[in-house]
Amino acid sequence: MTSKNPAKTLPRLAALLLLLAVLELCAPPASSQPLHSEPMATQSTAPPSPPPPQPKIPRVQVGGAARLRRIVLGVLFGSLSGFLLALGFLYAIRVVILHAKSTPAIVKGPVSFTPQISPRNLLAALPSAQPLAHGPHGKYYKLDLDNDLTVAVKRLEAASRPEASPSMSPATSKSDMRRVQRQLQALARVRHQNVMTLKAYVREPDRLSLVYDLVPGGSLEDVMKRVRSQQVSLNWDARSRIAAGIAKGLRHLHFECNPRILHCNLKPSNVMLDEGFEPILADCGVARLIAAGSGDPELCSGLYAAPECYQSSRYTDKSDVYALGMILAMLLTGRDPTDPFFSGETGRGGLPRWIRHMQQSADPKEALDSSILGEEREEEEMLMALRVAIVCLSDSPADRPSSDELVAMLMQLPSL
Repeated sequence: MTSKNPAKTLPRLAALLLLLAVLELCAPPASSQPLHSEPMATQSTAPPSPPPPQPKIPRVQVGGAARLRRIVLGVLFGSLSGFLLALGFLYAIRVVILHAKSTPAIVKGPVSFTPQISPRNLLAALPSAQPLAHGPHGKYYKLDLDNDLTVAVKRLEAASRPEASPSMSPATSKSDMRRVQRQLQALARVRHQNVMTLKAYVREPDRLSLVYDLVPGGSLEDVMKRVRSQQVSLNWDARSRIAAGIAKGLRHLHFECNPRILHCNLKPSNVMLDEGFEPILADCGVARLIAAGSGDPELCSGLYAAPECYQSSRYTDKSDVYALGMILAMLLTGRDPTDPFFSGETGRGGLPRWIRHMQQSADPKEALDSSILGEEREEEEMLMALRVAIVCLSDSPADRPSSDELVAMLMQLPSL
């Protein structure tokens, strides 16, 4: 036998009581007119008899019915008001409970997102980390854990500029700490072969350490330096796969992650390469994690930043596409944007303007890296990729493709 739901029974009972009260109010009151008729006067010679005693009207009963109605109405509306107040109180309690559940507690100490990394072992091994590289947003270290696992650790120091590090400053509000924690959890949920996933993090009073898988191949910047010095050969097939892999990683961050993640610092030093030259995006969202807000100048610095970053301090997914256009132009030309060549008149003041000028020249092939020129088929394909890079480097974000459209454009290249 199923029990009735009180949430459904009580409103029905209140409605029934209200209906009974309305019917009681609409009922006509008892008539005060006597039920018998007055005797008719007759013509008689007999002396008139005294009038019979008039029956008493039951006024007490009429007054009792009115008082009964008032009592019923008072009980009814009192019960209804109490019921509504109880519902409001229960709803307020439910809202408080839901808000408490939706507001995560601030986690202190090491946090691991994989069973391979023990928080206690990670904290104990951090002092033995070996330096790997240094960047504007922190230092990279190599760390050997006790289970024969080697990871990469990026330390975000707060000592140099605490106002730009809300995750570590002692004066940081709890809302900012929760915001940083939500961003870290979102980075840990990323699952894509071209995006580096956050494995763990350690929050300390003066710094934040982010733990990733160690990619032994180094960064794209290191590889291109060895290519320019002729220590390594990187043909067009490998370069086109690198560009397509970066685009796929951005598409995952922009369209397949919830909430959407912006890289905010895409450049060759943040593109790691495995042994097969498959690209893996590193430092995803770290610049926004450090910055106090989306308009922080640190988000809009460097030669790979889009024009709107300097004009309005606004960073969007199209800004990531602009940075990818710069990387694609570097892969095609073999030239680093910091090359002194671009500071002169011949360099047109920068890599984007120079490739636009070369694409409109009599022989656009002169813009391509001479070390990868060879077959005519590949040269035509590289010129197609050069036009894609020029579109990505448009000054207006509206003229650039989305990362989803960019993947489709690059996959049309015959080598892919």
